[in-house]
Amino acid sequence: MQVAFHCGVHGTDLYRMVKTLMQNRDWLHENGVEPLTPNKHRDVFGEALSALKGGAASPEMEQVMLDAILDTDEPQRIVFSTPTFLGKAERAISSEGLYATAGTKLAALANLFPNAEVEFFIGMKNPATLIPFVLSQEGSGTYEQVMGATPPESLRWAPAIKRIVAATPGCHLVVWCHEDTSLIWPEVVRRVATMPSDVPLKAGLQVLADILHPDGIEMVREEMSKQDRLTIETRRTIFAAALQRHALPAQIEMEVDLPGWDQDLVDHISNLYDEDVAEIAEMAEVEFIAP
Repeated sequence: MQVAFHCGVHGTDLYRMVKTLMQNRDWLHENGVEPLTPNKHRDVFGEALSALKGGAASPEMEQVMLDAILDTDEPQRIVFSTPTFLGKAERAISSEGLYATAGTKLAALANLFPNAEVEFFIGMKNPATLIPFVLSQEGSGTYEQVMGATPPESLRWAPAIKRIVAATPGCHLVVWCHEDTSLIWPEVVRRVATMPSDVPLKAGLQVLADILHPDGIEMVREEMSKQDRLTIETRRTIFAAALQRHALPAQIEMEVDLPGWDQDLVDHISNLYDEDVAEIAEMAEVEFIAP
């Protein structure tokens, strides 16, 4: 049995994955894949994680959990997607780094199903926009309370991914950049759900539709209909052209207003993010989905 955990990150509209998978569940169920909504497993996982304290579940405990959460009989692959896998948003930031506890949390998740092939999926987000998102959440605290003396430029993705890899030996890690999602969403969904490229994907344009003027979506559909054989490269070219002409500024631009931040700092953090992404894409232990 395969188990896939789509883990985040915060501020990346995680429920979009659940919604897309559920719109394709007829094909998924017919092909041994069961996507589960967070409400199906939240309480079951909470109790199990509390009882196990990071340890491995017994075969009997595994079966009890599966009986409680599954709708189909003996699926070959189960997909979980929820923002709580990485904890509360404000815990993404600490003096130890970005998502310092992620390795421990994901290792505990893997131990829920120690006999399964486990994959983790993470859509990274530029810390220059992730930090403002965390601070915008109700109850997160003030900038000083959340950041303390931690320099924002010290919150890096490469060390975070290395900690996750080290903590989850034997598991597979798939990573992409949230900023690329509008271009690569169909590939991400297909990879999470193991849907072949020749199977029609419902709601495959939804992420793009969220950030395009209706004329842009009309343009995409028209251009795609002209293709005798639509390749990934051709589709991404069409998406990119539509984004260039019809993107809604309010959906793709974010105003950052934090104490001590200016454009130079935002640019510096973004450049460090680009460096980390390049390093992560080359990691042998990571499967990177590039645009």
